[in-house]
Amino acid sequence: MDERTLAYINLFAVLGGLSQLCRLDEECGKLIQGKEISIGIAVKDGPEGTIRFSGGACTVTPGIDRCDIRLPFSSCRKFNGLIDGTVTPIPSKGFTKIGFLLHEFTALTDKLTAYLRPAEGSLEDESFFTVSTAIMFHLILDAVAQIGNVDKVGRASASYIVDGDVRVAIQGGPEGAVHARDHKLTAIHAPVDNPTSYMVFSNMRDARDLFDGKVNAVVCVGLGKVRIGGMISMVDNVNRILDRVSMYLA
Repeated sequence: MDERTLAYINLFAVLGGLSQLCRLDEECGKLIQGKEISIGIAVKDGPEGTIRFSGGACTVTPGIDRCDIRLPFSSCRKFNGLIDGTVTPIPSKGFTKIGFLLHEFTALTDKLTAYLRPAEGSLEDESFFTVSTAIMFHLILDAVAQIGNVDKVGRASASYIVDGDVRVAIQGGPEGAVHARDHKLTAIHAPVDNPTSYMVFSNMRDARDLFDGKVNAVVCVGLGKVRIGGMISMVDNVNRILDRVSMYLA
């Protein structure tokens, strides 16, 4: 596992999950109502991105221009330590707004962790299960893009993916796509028109089994739990990248 790739996943996929959290969890949505603030994360030799709360929504975008709070990290390993709880960041900008970090932002990340690493029995609650699986779905799309762009093995698979969109969806649930252009991957968190290929899970439970590593994509296809079509080589190489997601998110 590559620390630099993990840093990109942690910023744009894991923390990127805050955007879906604030959209899907009513309590978290209320927590950011009226908040107009942005947090820039700058990792030496790694990713830079801004988590922005505005208009009752959260977005995570590359770059740190005009952020209100700036959190610098001296290495990818240090930033990854923030995510696993072993490193406490010190802002280089925005000390007067540190209250947001300590209260609202911490409450959001704690709730995100609860959805991504659910306590025993919590998935038996249908509402919790649905939100947790939807957040994980979008997180995995982002993780596929980051692994395909940064990870050495992932880049090798991405080099075989032609330009176009691989639609990824759960029947009756969330959907999005992995967009490829010049072998660079981008996660799309909305339906796409005229996808080049597709991978559709039969239901949320089957998708969750794959996300949790209980089955792999090939087995799901063989059992009819996933429908694939279009340019199969695209789906095959996205699945190769998908196999590496569980390693990084374990």
